[in-house]
Amino acid sequence: MKKYITIITSLTFAIFAFSSCKKAFLDEKPFSSYTPLTLTDSLGFEASLIGLYNHTGTIFSWSDQQGWSSVWQVGTDVANATNNQQGVEIPYYNYATLASTDGGAARAWNRNYIMVNLTNIIVDGIENPSTTTISANGKNLISAEAKFFRAYAYNNLATLFGGVPLITHALSGPKIDFVRAPIADVNDFIVADLVFAAANLPDIEAVKNNTKGKMYGRANKFMAMQLLAEVYLRIGKPDLAEQQAQAIINSGKFNLIKSRYGVKTSQAGDYYSDMFLYGNQRRSQGNTEVIWVLEQENPNTVVGGSTDSPQQRRVWGAAYYNIAGMAVADSLGGRSIGRLRLSNWVLYGLYKGNDIRNSQYNIRRKYYYNDPNPIYAARYGKQVPFTGPDTLINICPSTTKWGAFDPNDTFGYAMIKDFILMRLGETYLLLAEAQVAQGKTAQAATSINVLRTRANAAQVTAAEMTKDFILDERARELIGEENRRMTLMRTGTLVERALRLNSNDASKPITGLTTKALLLPIPLNEIQLNKDAVLTQNPGY
Repeated sequence: MKKYITIITSLTFAIFAFSSCKKAFLDEKPFSSYTPLTLTDSLGFEASLIGLYNHTGTIFSWSDQQGWSSVWQVGTDVANATNNQQGVEIPYYNYATLASTDGGAARAWNRNYIMVNLTNIIVDGIENPSTTTISANGKNLISAEAKFFRAYAYNNLATLFGGVPLITHALSGPKIDFVRAPIADVNDFIVADLVFAAANLPDIEAVKNNTKGKMYGRANKFMAMQLLAEVYLRIGKPDLAEQQAQAIINSGKFNLIKSRYGVKTSQAGDYYSDMFLYGNQRRSQGNTEVIWVLEQENPNTVVGGSTDSPQQRRVWGAAYYNIAGMAVADSLGGRSIGRLRLSNWVLYGLYKGNDIRNSQYNIRRKYYYNDPNPIYAARYGKQVPFTGPDTLINICPSTTKWGAFDPNDTFGYAMIKDFILMRLGETYLLLAEAQVAQGKTAQAATSINVLRTRANAAQVTAAEMTKDFILDERARELIGEENRRMTLMRTGTLVERALRLNSNDASKPITGLTTKALLLPIPLNEIQLNKDAVLTQNPGY
């Protein structure tokens, strides 16, 4: 039986193999089943919840298509592809080739709908009247954690595709009559899940303990509140978004990083770059700013420590070691391959003055020969000159946020860092965006100036507060962290900003970009396999 990994089969998801050594030769042996797993006890629910974090990791990692990370950055205002593109990202700057057969859109659909079914299994199980061994409070906690991830998946789908099939219970058999729900219904479902999650998830200081201390990586109520603020902005309810962001800031549980800390304080650096160092990313490691860190372990030393082999370091960093006289080094972030390049707007127009987010420790712009081999003695320690195409891949200026070196993997295939998915810096940006949308420009300037004070950047005024300025500031603060494509799709600004700020790249220019790209195509195989109903395509595809 061929298993199509689509909404039709992957969302019926629980497939289990059976075997028996005592049955007669002619007895039927069902090797697979669409019956979803039935959860009945706390150990089963706990294992299933932990699985959600593992599956979230697959949304960020796809080593078979190493350009997956580039899909969400190139062809926007912040980045371009290089000649070292891998393939999956091509339709995301050469937009004329973005079609319903696109692999990137299909991957996004697949990963998020699998998450929906995984969470539906948990929610159905905990709400089943036969589940009687778990207390009411325990049930609410389990349901809240699952509903957070269900809302996370549906928000991704709604942002990328618009109205999508709304599946609220685990599927027990093949289904080939899906229809797209109105976007308003999808949004209402997301909000209801997040409101429940925010009310029932623990405080970040009360998340479950284990033998190593607090499991800060598990869901907390502030994660739900931050996502709810973003959702409210997307659906045009900035007043409610403001309430959520203010509540996080006023909770007193988080503080912006403003001083050096952690593993490399004896080395050159600054407090902003400290936040992204391997060994400094987690709350338990001193990072008081983070709200949600998807914690990974080094797969070279911990079996199953990460999902697949995330490629963020290789995508974002420069391939400096290709230049004679340059050697892979921890101080240069390990081995990268330069699959994308920051746009000229980011490199030459975005930052002003002494903004710490543009310091040499946060965006590396200069490289120095570091190979001690005697044959390179004459150049050792001197700056590598900028010549020709080298500046596009080998010594292109790049963010240092993903740099890390593992001596067990000098080739640099696996990425050993955690994923910082939510932090307080973004909370201030969401707050300012909500305030601008309500005409509260003075309050928005105050919110933005909190970040700019931390960054040693010039203060801004109410007159400067526009949606465009907020999006500029998001790039300054979150370059390399945020999914830039989704931010610009959420705000409806992808086309205007990409064409205005990043349309003249000489290497891989943006072409064919029209408003149809504000939504991705519904994967063609989903439409074709859905034979008993019409799964409508987005306009232009």
